[in-house]
Amino acid sequence: MYTSRKKIHKDRDAEPTEFEESVAQAFFDLENTNQDLKSDLKDLYINSAVQIDVSGARKAVVIHVPYRLRKSFRKLHVKLVRELEKKFSGKDVILMATRRILRPPKKGSAVQRPRSRTLTAVHEAMLEDVVLPAEIVGKRTRYGIDGSKTMKVFLDPKERNNTEYKLKTFSAVYRKLAGKDVVFEFPATES
Repeated sequence: MYTSRKKIHKDRDAEPTEFEESVAQAFFDLENTNQDLKSDLKDLYINSAVQIDVSGARKAVVIHVPYRLRKSFRKLHVKLVRELEKKFSGKDVILMATRRILRPPKKGSAVQRPRSRTLTAVHEAMLEDVVLPAEIVGKRTRYGIDGSKTMKVFLDPKERNNTEYKLKTFSAVYRKLAGKDVVFEFPATES
């Protein structure tokens, strides 16, 4: 029998939480009811889902998808996020690829770790996943007198209408996942 349990695959056969099952059920319902997404969602599944408090009463749903399925999810990202935000009313939905950080190799070891598995590369890729469908057009790092470090990320103004209301969500999600303070802005246009 085909159920929502087929839409979530956890590592090491761990049991999904109640919230993850509700997200998997939403995927299952979308596949069965939405004709536009039916064929695209057939082979797709998620790894996990987490709910993050943003500010005030606002919440975000972060859905981790397998790394090898990230291109398939990106093709239907806009439609899928729109439909999921309808299902989880009042919550912003963010899709992220599951990535793994490997520790540096031991001294004298002949094994090289791939550049894509370094902490820096994973955090950069997470930043790009968080702001999708917008693209990052610039970054600045600001160092405060007290030693604090804040990164400013400038997003593509073409996507301003789709993403402007989510800027605080982007900051909160990235702070929770990577532990870094980021401010998202659109570049000032010269007139």
